[in-house]
Amino acid sequence: MRRSLITAILAIGFAFFATGCSTMHMGWTAVTGQHKLDDGAMKAYDEMFTSVVEYGDPARAMMKEYKVQEDVSNEEVVESIKALAEEYNMRVVGDTKMFTIPDAKPDEVKFVENVSLCSLYIAKKFLNYSRYFGGFMPCRIMLVEYGNGDRYLITMDLTLAIHGGYPLPPEMSELAGKVKVAMEEIPARAAKGDF
Repeated sequence: MRRSLITAILAIGFAFFATGCSTMHMGWTAVTGQHKLDDGAMKAYDEMFTSVVEYGDPARAMMKEYKVQEDVSNEEVVESIKALAEEYNMRVVGDTKMFTIPDAKPDEVKFVENVSLCSLYIAKKFLNYSRYFGGFMPCRIMLVEYGNGDRYLITMDLTLAIHGGYPLPPEMSELAGKVKVAMEEIPARAAKGDF
């Protein structure tokens, strides 16, 4: 009798699992705590994991990149970032040339410059909410040039910082959205030399 009961329970469990029963999924979600997460969390994590599986590079999965047009100089890219920062209510809080290697091979990094931006008002709100947001601050845009002349602007994808946990309070969600827009549009425009 006991063996039959266990077999029946296992069969029912397998049937629910195999058919993708939403009741079972909801139960799993409740057990794991996923139901507490922001509505965009699972999509954001799925996109990150998909990228990691495709490229094997977790850093790439957490970044956005923008190819710099050939007719835009490095100086123009940096000037553009700084000019656009004001338009998006961001402050330039740093500009560091990391290195230049004049004889870099075509596939080696030849030049790197980091421009750091921040909205001090928003930074203060987020640090008061969780000091761990400080790891994302200030927002950086890195100009990377290779020996073959290819250049890219790299910046952190803020999707997980915004949607990866419990939902942010409405005001903070709105402010985070503004920073995300700025950190996507500034490098996209600067890569074209837009002022």
